[in-house]
Amino acid sequence: MKTLRLQLRFLVPLLLTLTVAALVALPLMDRLTLRWFARDLNTRDALVANTLSDAINEAQADGKSWRIQSLFDRAVQDERLVAIALCGPDGEMLRRTEGYPKTLGCTRARELSDQTVPRLLLESGSVHVGVQPLKGDDVDGASLVMLHDMSFIDKRSQDTRRYLVGFIVLLGVAVALITVVVAQISWRGWVSGMRGILRGEGLLVPLLPPPELQPFASEVRARLRDLEDEYRRGLDLVTGWNPERLRSLLLTQLRGDQVIVVSNREPYLHERLDDGQVIVRRPASGLVTAVEPVMRACSGTWIAHGSGSADRDFVDAHDRIAVPPGTNEYSLRRVWLTKEEEEGYYNGFANEGLWPLCHVAHVRPVFRESDWEMYKHVNERFADAVAAEARGDDPVVLVQDYHFALLPAMIRERLPRATILTFWHIPWPNPESFGICPWRREILQGMLGSTILGFHTRFHCKNFIETVDRSLEARIEHEHSTISFHDKETLVESYPISIDWPEGDRGWPSIEECRRRVFDRLGLGPFTILAVGVDRFDYTKGILERLHAVERLLEKYPDWVGKFVFVQVAAPTRSALEEYRAFQQRIHSVTDRINTRYGQPGYQPVRLLAEHHDHEAVNELFRAAHICVVTSLHDGMNLVSKEFVAARDDEQGVLVLSRFAGAARELSEALIVNPYHVEETADALHRAATMPAAEQRERMASLRMTVRENNVFRWAGRMLADAGRYRLRERIAARVQRHTNSEPDEKTLHA
Repeated sequence: MKTLRLQLRFLVPLLLTLTVAALVALPLMDRLTLRWFARDLNTRDALVANTLSDAINEAQADGKSWRIQSLFDRAVQDERLVAIALCGPDGEMLRRTEGYPKTLGCTRARELSDQTVPRLLLESGSVHVGVQPLKGDDVDGASLVMLHDMSFIDKRSQDTRRYLVGFIVLLGVAVALITVVVAQISWRGWVSGMRGILRGEGLLVPLLPPPELQPFASEVRARLRDLEDEYRRGLDLVTGWNPERLRSLLLTQLRGDQVIVVSNREPYLHERLDDGQVIVRRPASGLVTAVEPVMRACSGTWIAHGSGSADRDFVDAHDRIAVPPGTNEYSLRRVWLTKEEEEGYYNGFANEGLWPLCHVAHVRPVFRESDWEMYKHVNERFADAVAAEARGDDPVVLVQDYHFALLPAMIRERLPRATILTFWHIPWPNPESFGICPWRREILQGMLGSTILGFHTRFHCKNFIETVDRSLEARIEHEHSTISFHDKETLVESYPISIDWPEGDRGWPSIEECRRRVFDRLGLGPFTILAVGVDRFDYTKGILERLHAVERLLEKYPDWVGKFVFVQVAAPTRSALEEYRAFQQRIHSVTDRINTRYGQPGYQPVRLLAEHHDHEAVNELFRAAHICVVTSLHDGMNLVSKEFVAARDDEQGVLVLSRFAGAARELSEALIVNPYHVEETADALHRAATMPAAEQRERMASLRMTVRENNVFRWAGRMLADAGRYRLRERIAARVQRHTNSEPDEKTLHA
């Protein structure tokens, strides 16, 4: 009886509260629903106006304004678009459809559209009034007035009210039932019972022995932890990543811990020219493009091979230099390699062995025992440099790329408490392909010294996990993407790399100015369609395949001869390797053949610029081009595609992208091609060259939104956030362990 009284004391106020909530919520829901639909209709108005702008502008330019009326008549065939009218810059109504009310002038329409809910009552019912400006030189200042039927909103509001009332009733019934159950359980001491369940004791002890509930409790805690991680990752897309947020993460989750980056290529090198002058140059590298903005935000230490001819002249006694020159935002530690070390470690094992092995680009990998020994030796030297630069015993170390596959385990030996994040910038092959490597076990063991091991795509993560499964005795949890080896757990996760999005005014020249400069420099006619490719001179980039596609384009569509020019920027790289020298000679030969076949006086269809271009020159070329061609045969990500998208703030230009590049999984609005299929790529070039401006705008706007949201700071932030959570759990576990060890055991107490 006492339990019943307690239940009634709760249920009566609850039912009254639900009744009042229903009376208040229904009008509020009506207003919110009306505002939501009004906002949706405003968006629809903007879409219709953007769609009709080009056609209206062309009709005005051609002096055929009668086409506008036909265009309007077709538009109002939409089931919700009641009427449409064209207003001039001075407020005069130029055109309107038959159903447009005569009493509604342009001025009155603008006044109604400025209201929170722009609604107009007519005899046939209420309509939404939207006014959208038109874009174009011949319709400057003009606007479209669109009237949408709002009767469907009333119908949906009625449905919403019914659903809301039903929901509140069901909610009241459910809460009442739960209240009854909870009251019964609480009367019997349910709080202590639930605590007992999580300890493996309590209510179910008579049925199950306490130890059997321990796995259940552990599983619940694990699921809660996973949900928390997923929630935090989901916040990435809600709040944008930028340098300030990255610094905040370092100060909060990582508590200002030291960040060390290790890579083969340095972000800035000093080169001595023939006249004795020294210049500072940034190498053409996707890795440098991605990691350098992160280091500016972190103010850490970057350890790299000092490869510039004048690098030694600008370091201090500890081989350090502050960079970037003039701002000194982080420290660069240069490691010096002999010619023999560079030949064996870099040219030999890394670029003649691992590079072709991982890219599966139809070039046979070469593995020599002497190269392997030098690779191990250089990795040891960089591990020593990391230990020397570490200010404490637990820095955050970011190991970059395939040059340092052994480095994570070596750092782990020197700094057992370090958090090591290894990012593999190139693809990871399937287990059968990687099995070619004679030292596959040693490489995998070295990489599993990492706390977190990152790849560009889930596909590469899957390949790596399967390779470990085939080669090592390790415990793999596929659900959580973790590998436990020698009592050390490694998280294998995908982190798609990106670029530093150009926020604000970068002071770039206009598109027209960039195009004028490039066209003047290359001697191109004003109506030339310009396509560009920007790569290192590497056989994995598909340069030969895109040249064949250009040749097929000119053969299949002869009207493009004299009007289409392809410019290939190819920065020389690894010229000491015979395979690369032969590849470069072949590219020059094919270029000469195409120019001989289709060239004319004053016209060459292919321009090969085999020299280094700085970032400003490449950006100018991107802004001048109509098409960017990326035809990688196998690529981890490819940042050229994202840099082209970032450069096109005019929302014009077309990206032709290989489906074998990791970026194709993100940039789906590009023209995706198979570079091995010459016909398909040639047709894509033709489609890109003839694509209407409106379609270019839609595609580029979507591409820019994707690259902007998934910028380089999000890439680094996700890795560092995962590292921060790992470090926090490790510290808590260590604290609990110390506390447990410090407690006297039962025998000591009895003694």
